[in-house]
Amino acid sequence: MIYTATSIPDVLLIEPQVFGDERGFNMETFRADELAKAFRKYSSAAVAGIVAQFVQDNHSGSRGGILRGLHYQIRQAQGKLVRVVAGEIFDVAVDLRKSSPTFSHWVGLNLSAQNKNEVWMPPGFAHGFYVLSDWAEVIYKVTDYYAPQWERTLLWNDPDLAIAWPLRNGEPPILSPKDIRGTPLRQAELFE
Repeated sequence: MIYTATSIPDVLLIEPQVFGDERGFNMETFRADELAKAFRKYSSAAVAGIVAQFVQDNHSGSRGGILRGLHYQIRQAQGKLVRVVAGEIFDVAVDLRKSSPTFSHWVGLNLSAQNKNEVWMPPGFAHGFYVLSDWAEVIYKVTDYYAPQWERTLLWNDPDLAIAWPLRNGEPPILSPKDIRGTPLRQAELFE
């Protein structure tokens, strides 16, 4: 696997090595030892000491034009390893760690079943994605359990963040009621 730091060094793009022939393909999607090395190489001191212990896998399916997020848990914060197994998404991580030099910065990456890339974001980030294809299925491993009492939603279109969502045909995204009511960054609960 190839690990590359993004514009937020704690968020890593992971490009798996894919072995294919006329029968199909095979690839590794996670190796704890390699991810730990990438942490030490690219990440801040706070993140470099993390050994990703995944405790839960999630799988979501969404039709085109749906935007999910920007979600985070203020306690029981989750690191996430995200990949797409059908379709394509624009995946976004927003740094909500007040002490971070990249606080309030965001990074967006196209993840698809075709490119097979993954993204790692450590605890302390809000996460969301927008479905670019007609249908997409996203699988993500998390480092802590879902805790609805600690879940928060950052406003997807907060002008202070100015996320450049690649909306299909310029149409507004399809949002859940929770995501419509997201909190602007200036009023959000944040990480130290």
